[in-house]
Amino acid sequence: MKTCAIVGINWGDEGKGRIVDLLTASYDYVIRYQGGGNAGHTVINDRGTFALHLLPSGIFHDGVINILGNGVALDPENLWKEIEEVRAKGISLTPDNLKISNRASLLLPWHRDLDALEEKRLADKQYGSTKQGIAPFYSDKYQKKTVLAGEMANPEHFRAHLKELLEWKNLTLTGVYGSEPYTMERLEQWIHDFCEPIMPFVCDTGALLKTARKQGKSMLMEAQLGALRDLDYGIYPYTTSSNTTAAYAPIGSGLPSLRLTDVIGVVKAYSTCVGEGPFVCEMFGEEADKLREAGKEYGAKTGRPRRVGPIDLVATRYGVEVQAATKIALTKLDVLSSMKEIPVCVRYRLDGEETDEFPFPTDLDRAEPVIQTVPGWGCDISGIRRWEDLPQAARDYVCMIEDAIGCPITYVSVGAERDSIIER
Repeated sequence: MKTCAIVGINWGDEGKGRIVDLLTASYDYVIRYQGGGNAGHTVINDRGTFALHLLPSGIFHDGVINILGNGVALDPENLWKEIEEVRAKGISLTPDNLKISNRASLLLPWHRDLDALEEKRLADKQYGSTKQGIAPFYSDKYQKKTVLAGEMANPEHFRAHLKELLEWKNLTLTGVYGSEPYTMERLEQWIHDFCEPIMPFVCDTGALLKTARKQGKSMLMEAQLGALRDLDYGIYPYTTSSNTTAAYAPIGSGLPSLRLTDVIGVVKAYSTCVGEGPFVCEMFGEEADKLREAGKEYGAKTGRPRRVGPIDLVATRYGVEVQAATKIALTKLDVLSSMKEIPVCVRYRLDGEETDEFPFPTDLDRAEPVIQTVPGWGCDISGIRRWEDLPQAARDYVCMIEDAIGCPITYVSVGAERDSIIER
């Protein structure tokens, strides 16, 4: 039985969605196991260009069952809107090919309000939230103050539970932030518009996956963001509020006894970062602008310009270790084609001493990048599909990264389209 997690190695936005879309044809199930609608996976294939936020990236393949696991922050409003948008482009989404765990907790309307109110209160110390309610949601989940998707099957119980939470949450909205309270009338509209439409997709996905395992079905686990945004192992507190690591995949997918056979870590050929927090290798000025434009580096969810820099071998090596990656997919190699010389962050300088180790979060602000340059290849490689056809300088660049991070690079992407890939 083949079980694989596809995860981000760095700050997120590495191109995980295009790798899931590429590999889905070899799997029976694709399972999104953590995170919410606060980030996007951009997928370009023969069906069009899609920016997915909650839907698994396996929805474009017939015969594949896609699951939103119990570890997901399930936002009924954003999910239903996304389903309608994807359907409008001719993609079939039914309870046969999309299933929602009955143990997934619902992200409630006030979670987005609380996210925005807290960022406003933090002012210049804010965490760079996308204001999609993720931090308030996971906080409430761990306080046992959320509603499980399966509770929607019992309307009377569902509404009683919401009313109980409403009274509790209004204490914070009105007392702490001076905001308007929520009412049951407002929640009734939310239930009608967004909860009821997704109810047919909700089922016991844990039982489904147990049966699938007995049948030897293959499973692909899809993560959001990257290792450096992991709540426990990332650049805290500038992280997401869930675990982005492959180790969480069995738990968040709904089959905690599952063992992964592979972990494919996705690494961009250069570094990008959306939001606040330390980013040691960051580039500025005209050089950064050129790289940002060449790579179209703008957030899929927010449209925010991404911070950019050379590939960071210190952070990438750390991410490979945290994710226990067995293979690497290197994306956007083609974006570097115009550079005569390519900068590489080979180590950090911390308090006057060079180090290969990724520092403790509070030490990162003092870290400086140690930059070396390697020759570029100076030609368009987007049409190349065989490793041996790449220019020698491009192959040397890939091998340099592979040696530095200690993990084989199996896939090299030279474009955003599904077939713009080189398999080594």
